[in-house]
Amino acid sequence: MLSFLRICEYISFSTIIGSGIGVYLFSDQIKLSIVLAVSIALFIFLYLLNRQLQINYTKTIKDSDLLKKATLYGNVLQLENSPENIQITQEVEKALRYTQELIDDYKKTRKKARNIYYILQLGTIVFSGVTPILVLVDKLETGQAWLKWLPVICPAIASIVASVVTSFPFQENWISANRVVELLEAEQEKFILGANVSYRIYDVEDTTERGKKARNSIANFITKVNTIHLKQVEGQESTQQEEKKEEKNNLSAEQAKSLLKNT
Repeated sequence: MLSFLRICEYISFSTIIGSGIGVYLFSDQIKLSIVLAVSIALFIFLYLLNRQLQINYTKTIKDSDLLKKATLYGNVLQLENSPENIQITQEVEKALRYTQELIDDYKKTRKKARNIYYILQLGTIVFSGVTPILVLVDKLETGQAWLKWLPVICPAIASIVASVVTSFPFQENWISANRVVELLEAEQEKFILGANVSYRIYDVEDTTERGKKARNSIANFITKVNTIHLKQVEGQESTQQEEKKEEKNNLSAEQAKSLLKNT
């Protein structure tokens, strides 16, 4: 279903390109304009529909994976179909869902910060590299007045983009979010596999003690996840405070220099 709709989306996009070229070449043909308008509307509809279906499909797969992991954890308890086993399985599913939501949020942050950083870096490189070429073009007598402004505009844009890159910590946010994602995913695997002593339940022989151990391991897992998350939040707050202190120090230094000049 998704692949079929994706193919229809690509066909509508190619129809937009073809009808757009036709309207440009044959502007007196009203039918081509109608085809172009219908193709644009169809493309927008298919794009939004495919995006929503992809989100729902991804969410369904993640929910299925979480349920499988929770069921696996319940099978390790070996409490058969007792109410306690069902309750613990539900608690495990909630804990894993909470962790997965944090992982997805940090992945979005990582992707957004990484894309912005790469785009800004690429923009700086392009505008800085084009500037010498534009200087040579400006020396040629082309008769175009707007070409004379390009050697001035491009370096200015490159400087603005470079200042944005240095002013906002896109790279730091990307790296820190990636580190948190790796820590949360590793902690999730440790919890499922019982790789840590605080998560290990399969070596307890008594069923009652095994249930208590399972509840304690769930509590330890949530505590560890919250600790990782809070460290990241506190790290961002401390970074912002340090930046504010640096700004204050720079302002005080500039004020001191201005006072010395006035005296």
